[in-house]
Amino acid sequence: MHPFDEYVRNITRRHFFAKGSHLLGTAALAALAGTDRARAALPQPHHAAKAKHVIYLHMVGGPPQMDLYDYKPKMVEYFDKDLPDSIRMGQRLTTMTSGQARFPIAPSKFQFAKYGKCGMDVCELLPWTSKMVDDMCFIRTMYTEAINHEPAITYMQTGNQVTGRPCLGAWASYGLGSLNQNLPTFVVLVAQPTNTEQVQAISARLWSSGYLSGEHAGVSFRSKGDPILYINNPPGVSPEVRRKTLDGLRALNEMNYQTTGDAETETRIAQYEMAYRMQASVPELTDLAKEPESTFKLYGDAAKKPGTFANSVLMARRMVERGVRFVQIYHNNWDTHSNVAGRLPDQCRDVDQACYGLVQDLKRRGLFDETLVIWGGEFGRTIYSQGGLTKQNYGRDHHPRCFTMWMAGGGSRPGTIHGETDEFSYNIVKDPVHIRDFHATILHLLGFDHQRFSVRHQGLDQRLTGVEQARVVGELLA
Repeated sequence: MHPFDEYVRNITRRHFFAKGSHLLGTAALAALAGTDRARAALPQPHHAAKAKHVIYLHMVGGPPQMDLYDYKPKMVEYFDKDLPDSIRMGQRLTTMTSGQARFPIAPSKFQFAKYGKCGMDVCELLPWTSKMVDDMCFIRTMYTEAINHEPAITYMQTGNQVTGRPCLGAWASYGLGSLNQNLPTFVVLVAQPTNTEQVQAISARLWSSGYLSGEHAGVSFRSKGDPILYINNPPGVSPEVRRKTLDGLRALNEMNYQTTGDAETETRIAQYEMAYRMQASVPELTDLAKEPESTFKLYGDAAKKPGTFANSVLMARRMVERGVRFVQIYHNNWDTHSNVAGRLPDQCRDVDQACYGLVQDLKRRGLFDETLVIWGGEFGRTIYSQGGLTKQNYGRDHHPRCFTMWMAGGGSRPGTIHGETDEFSYNIVKDPVHIRDFHATILHLLGFDHQRFSVRHQGLDQRLTGVEQARVVGELLA
């Protein structure tokens, strides 16, 4: 959007009254429901949305697909044999294994069984998840070009390996707006894993609004202390004093906005007001005392402990219930370069019952059909071992060529197993799904055509899916 057009779009009501030539516009504004200018300026959905909310569970580091959902029993015969050149085909490797003299096959040490009417193979480490496979939509053939964490997680969240672009949650906020004026539209939670052998660095760039207005950035809730820094008034500062202070700041910011027309100044005004309203709404949101014991039985006892993954997904349900559009939860320590046998059970215990509890809770509250739950990492893992290999333990390097993600609710097709990989879980043999396709599909469920859902920036119509070809994967839709 041209800066002048953006200024005109965001021009304040006070400025409308000050300029008599804009009185017709003032009358139009008065006809709108409420006084939220941002809501009036929202893009219009291109078709009826299936999902009103998204809860995105990102497993930071890259879960090993062949140890969880992509069962490869034939690999038992290949134990400690080298990965055939005909399978690798000279594909790029990370520097962590490119110098290895061998690439010995490491079959999964865990047992699998088929579950549900769909017959999905699920690892023994996920007993709760196995109960709900007919509610889930599995994608076994996700792929990406990124092979290291920094570009890979940025790619998965923003549609590009280069930082500085809006993330998926920011696009959802920009397109759909808020359902609750007392809570943010887009919230981020960083869950603390039980095992912390190899956590990856993540930062606020992953929930940035990029070139969208700052109001669309994710608001990070902390797991310890105040959920948001300075949400409570300092000692000796009453609500009346706080209100008077904010009124003064608003007047100064309005004066600055009328002079410069800077959209970020208007965003600052809105954020101060949101912060004030959140002082009342956030304590109620984060107080779990009124949750019945049956809730904690459903999610597991870990849900009572702030900062755990179980507690985070319970908080996500409470947020969606109160109108938050997009909740992003990061769960770290899935980067299993070594000690898969020791770390993977811990990781699965953290998420297994909690994910089951979230889906069941959404269903019993009538929120499942309108809430899209997403689970997955930024890439997969290699079938060959990194470092030492025994039948009881091994490590796995990064593998972008194929990995598994799942969705549930929100218009996704339940009981679906999409795509096939080769017997090594190394290459895709049927129905590939690129990150761009995945993003296009999510936007479709939110009511947007990814090719038309754009914002003008630096002379280009910028899109989440970029300029390369992407498609909505119809097979994943209910």
